[in-house]
Amino acid sequence: MPGTAKMEAYNSSPLRELLVDELRDLLHAENQLVGALPKMAEAARHPKLKEAFTKHLKQTEGHVERLKNAFDLLGEKAQSKQCKGMMGLVEEGEEVIEAGRDKEEIAADLALIAAAQKVEHYEISGYGTARTLARRIGERDVATLLSHTLGEEESSDFQLTEIGKPLMQQAELWENGGSHDRQDGAAEGKAGRSRRSRG
Repeated sequence: MPGTAKMEAYNSSPLRELLVDELRDLLHAENQLVGALPKMAEAARHPKLKEAFTKHLKQTEGHVERLKNAFDLLGEKAQSKQCKGMMGLVEEGEEVIEAGRDKEEIAADLALIAAAQKVEHYEISGYGTARTLARRIGERDVATLLSHTLGEEESSDFQLTEIGKPLMQQAELWENGGSHDRQDGAAEGKAGRSRRSRG
């Protein structure tokens, strides 16, 4: 009986309940991404960005399976809870995709990267919190699963940054070149007016 009481107390501990709640939130978030990433891959123009989104889709499917394994380890049903944060980020991503159809290629891809990194940072925060909770209650196997996913999310974020660097440089060169053209044009116009006034 004492053992049963101890187990019941463990199952209803605030930290454990919070962990389960976080995992349910993450499960819903990951399932949303499974639907959103193919659209982002299709919208991307740069080959490496397309590849990154396609690769992360496969990883995300694996993240869903890891979360299900975590629920099994905790003896809980793998039931998702509506993740309003991710819903908002996915909606923003859809707006970026739509707006990108009328944008220059580099600008459209940079906007996609920005939207994707918002998602990554949200997930990094979520998995980091869940891993900390799992460690605090002694669920080492669950913490290990979450660590694997957290590492992949951080790696994806880094990859997006690296893909964005040359695109950002190209955008800056284009902007600088455009500003020089505008300055040259203004100077030529001023010189022309000066010559006409002297004539």
